[in-house]
Amino acid sequence: MRRFAPVRPVTLVTLVTTGALVLTGCGSEDAPADSTAELSVSGAYMPQPVSDSMAAGFLTVTNKGSTKDELTSVTSDVGEVTAHETVGSSMREAKDLAVPAHGQLVFKSGGSHLMFEKLKRKPQQGEKVTVQLHFAESGTVTVEMPVESATYNPKTGH
Repeated sequence: MRRFAPVRPVTLVTLVTTGALVLTGCGSEDAPADSTAELSVSGAYMPQPVSDSMAAGFLTVTNKGSTKDELTSVTSDVGEVTAHETVGSSMREAKDLAVPAHGQLVFKSGGSHLMFEKLKRKPQQGEKVTVQLHFAESGTVTVEMPVESATYNPKTGH
């Protein structure tokens, strides 16, 4: 019959501590206890409106966090703002738009965009329009959106 040496107290403590650390790392990646969305906005611009009552806006919301968030509304002092998404070949107003964890919400020409209606004034090239993006988890993010030429292309900067 084979006999084993008794486990030393130091070794037992080491095993228990190691096991606890391993189990701590096994939590769900989808919802860590300290998870948050980490939002930033880039590429914001408004082409100079050709209409006295309507304009469009474009930007990218990037989420570097491990939790998704949702854009729930957009406000601005220049007029009413709604978010529109393009589905197939049609455009529709969107109530909430997801900003996925480690992902982006992109508003671009020919796709999803911000629609400014009932303009109180017609923004001119060179000005900045202040926009508040309201998120379900992250609260409000204020963005200064430069007004560019009506034919501005963000890829070329012209």
